[in-house]
Amino acid sequence: MKRTLILPITALLAGLACGKQEAPKAPPMPTAKVRLAAADPSGDAGWIAATLTATRRATLSTRMAASVTRVLANEGQHVAAGALLVSLSDGDLQGGLKAAETAVAAAQAHHRRIEALSKINASTPSELEMAATNLAQAQAALAGVKANLAYTQIRAPFAGVVQSRMVNEGAFVGPGQPLVEIEGQGALELEGTVSEQEAKGLRIGLKVPFEAEGKAGSAEITALSTGGDPVSHRGTVRARILGAAGFRSGTFARIKAPGAAPEGLSVPRSALVVRGELSGVFVARDGKAELRWLSLGEARGASVPVRAGLKAGEQVIDNPGTLVDGQPVEVSK
Repeated sequence: MKRTLILPITALLAGLACGKQEAPKAPPMPTAKVRLAAADPSGDAGWIAATLTATRRATLSTRMAASVTRVLANEGQHVAAGALLVSLSDGDLQGGLKAAETAVAAAQAHHRRIEALSKINASTPSELEMAATNLAQAQAALAGVKANLAYTQIRAPFAGVVQSRMVNEGAFVGPGQPLVEIEGQGALELEGTVSEQEAKGLRIGLKVPFEAEGKAGSAEITALSTGGDPVSHRGTVRARILGAAGFRSGTFARIKAPGAAPEGLSVPRSALVVRGELSGVFVARDGKAELRWLSLGEARGASVPVRAGLKAGEQVIDNPGTLVDGQPVEVSK
């Protein structure tokens, strides 16, 4: 009985196995001709990324809480030193000003009377001292009100150009809130960050070449801080531009740092593959393209430092285009 059942099942399984077809194989990927990323002999070694900024720039604010009554500044507007830019409501301060002026006038009158009486020995020295003290207190209170009034009239500290206007009429502003950003015209400086290695070739007073807007120039180091940020471990460098070369504020630039070179490896921007938040390169290995995700540093010009994911001597493919991981490649000379 058992043999009768087993034989038909065995025959059925054998028939299914014979009728089963193998899954079609994926067609082989075509071989792509690629070029390796050329190493720049000078590379970006010794170049420090920087920004051109005006030596005189300020963000204006107030220490009062008040409503904006007038805005007289707009982006790109040239203003003279002392020009009124923003006016704030000052009704309560004007009332305090009149009260303080009245108090000063009364204190002055009382001081004159006591002083006149003291000349004929009709008042004591302590009364004269008290009158003088009251007068000084009233004058100090008046000076304080006038100082607060000055913060309701925001004026340009120097001649320049309005870079940003951050408020509109009718808005309520508080102490320390930025209102207007102004930048002085004339002298420019370069501002950038440096690592400890890059700072070794720099010193205050050193003249260094720089590039910006396709033009070259010379600058003098005016400030150098190597005690870097606790997160990035980079310090600050400032360099004053020598001569008038027609550069514009806000332009990207790079400073040549003698004797300094980027630490570790770097890859050209043209070799990068970016997918979402991941960045990597294709490496030519054993005749195939191998996608390698990298940990990158701060870009320097046309190259990007590699923190992890790449070894010295590996062949990085330039302009990978539509390459896929594992695709056969032929390196063109």
